[in-house]
Amino acid sequence: MEREVKEVVTPVAASDGAGVRLKRSIATQTLDNLDPFFLFDHFGSENPDDYIAGFPMHPHRGIETITYMLDGSVSHRDSMGNAGVIGAGDVQWMTAGRGILHEEMPRAGPRRLDGFQVWVNLPRQLKMTAPRYQDVPSARIPEVARPGGARVRVIAGEVDGVAGAVREIFADPTYLDVALPAGGSLEQPVPRGHTALVYVFQGEVTVGGGAAGGGQAVPAPRLVILGDGDVVRLRAGGAPARFLLLSAQPLHEPAVRWGPFVMNTREEIAQALQELRDGTFVRG
Repeated sequence: MEREVKEVVTPVAASDGAGVRLKRSIATQTLDNLDPFFLFDHFGSENPDDYIAGFPMHPHRGIETITYMLDGSVSHRDSMGNAGVIGAGDVQWMTAGRGILHEEMPRAGPRRLDGFQVWVNLPRQLKMTAPRYQDVPSARIPEVARPGGARVRVIAGEVDGVAGAVREIFADPTYLDVALPAGGSLEQPVPRGHTALVYVFQGEVTVGGGAAGGGQAVPAPRLVILGDGDVVRLRAGGAPARFLLLSAQPLHEPAVRWGPFVMNTREEIAQALQELRDGTFVRG
């Protein structure tokens, strides 16, 4: 069964951290979450004033955060002692678990800063798991050339038997960066029952419609929420296009968001805030 367009979301302008300007599709007044996705941000600018203030040290609990860079670079450090720089094509996949403090500080120039951050909720039994961190350089992310002209970077999941660079994640996620030439197409299996999204960030993509050539044309920048099914078909029009395809297993659990925390109850949020106040948030 083919997945069709359920809803098209236009990102809204937002500011986060110490004043980073970005386009937000999930975690807005109109779309709080799409279980298990609790945030989808696209940041990008040629003007350092839009991003240089960055994201100073801040906490997370109960989620995983995924930062994927298209261009530019971001230096980072955290309370587990990790530190480094992620640049074009790199991925930072952080499991916050029971609690972590980290900062992400973009570097100015010489090129534009461009990338994405996604939050994936953790299930109740893993909310307080030990924090974990994966820094994946671009060279470790496999790229698959598909019939139809698609070139697919496999960040997580599997394409044609090629496993993504990020593995052993509870939500069984797929995270693909797909480039289509003009007139190119992609047909990709997606597990039935998983929440699935397409974020078009270059050109225009027609989603669904089967072999008959129907479907819905979606221009950049837009987030497409897909209906259920086993496969998604996408094709570019008269110009090249590029998009992210994400899917993950929904949790179907109660969820309470407060700032950088996503827990199951308000009491757990209150506990996290109390631990921040008394200095016990980060544990050994």
